[in-house]
Amino acid sequence: MATTGNFQLLCLENPLLDIQGVGDEALLQKYGLKANDAILAGPQHMPLYEDLLQNYDAKLIAGGAAQNTARGVQYILPPNSVVYIGCVGKDKYADILKEAVRKAGLRVEYRYDDEQPTGRCGVVITGHNRSMCTDLAAANCYKLDHLKQPDVWAVVESATVFYVGGYHLTVCVPAIMALCEEAASKDKTFILSLSAPFIPQFFKDQLDQTAPYWDYVIGNEAEAESYAASHNLGSASVSDVAKHLAALPKANPKRPRVAVITQGTGPTVVATASGADGGTPTIKEFPVHAIAEDQINDTNGAGDAFAGGFVAGVVDGKPLETCVDMGQWLAKLSIQELGPSYPFPKQAYMPS
Repeated sequence: MATTGNFQLLCLENPLLDIQGVGDEALLQKYGLKANDAILAGPQHMPLYEDLLQNYDAKLIAGGAAQNTARGVQYILPPNSVVYIGCVGKDKYADILKEAVRKAGLRVEYRYDDEQPTGRCGVVITGHNRSMCTDLAAANCYKLDHLKQPDVWAVVESATVFYVGGYHLTVCVPAIMALCEEAASKDKTFILSLSAPFIPQFFKDQLDQTAPYWDYVIGNEAEAESYAASHNLGSASVSDVAKHLAALPKANPKRPRVAVITQGTGPTVVATASGADGGTPTIKEFPVHAIAEDQINDTNGAGDAFAGGFVAGVVDGKPLETCVDMGQWLAKLSIQELGPSYPFPKQAYMPS
């Protein structure tokens, strides 16, 4: 049963158990995988997950983009600050996933689906390459009635900030809209991640339905380019897209919107509307934290980590510049780990 506790942030998206191991060319060939690729699993891939667990000393990580971000926020904030919601199956993978997030200090309130197994992402690492094979399964089965259960909705009401990954636009838009309306009506903060280029491309209407409620929208340059194309902006420059996003109409007039676009090793671009009615946004660029190439272990999940640091700053009431710095700091830590992970013992944030 859910308890409200002192949760400040509620995250909603699609939980996956990342099962990642160091493999070889023979393992890739066995399952018809490519060394540097990401695919959805077919029937022929289903034995991969147990194979990695049994034979390749696989590391288990609580995955799914927004769950990675939620773990990042909880990495920085005090215990019991973050709760994550999504859908899993009634199986051992859900138990493993719940234990993995427990070790990370993240509270979860999962919906358990009776038919589909827990979503899994098998990750085969070969050198600096990684092949990701995802079976979404139960992650696609979240329902509004779970969010509206009295004990779960009590957690929603106790939170002051909501973070939704754009991947959930493919699953349960009514649940997202319930959080949107809660945020707008009670002057809470609503943050959305664009998540992937295919979201603006193929789920444009669902994305646009949530747009009036964004207080912060976070994306990368590929997602910005996709948004520009699907919305016929005329210019796909990161600055122009960020300004467009910031200037969109808002449901809550008390908060001007902030659009944040990362560019890998390029500067983070931030557009801030001059008022809640849009106005002419201001643009700032923030160079990323430098890191030696030999310190980089794995860039997978760097965007999720940036979002984690940034959102932690928002929850903690930090100035915008500090939020960006916290995002870049956590992303720098994450890329020195294997997969979308954070170092333990925990490191305390230090301003650049």
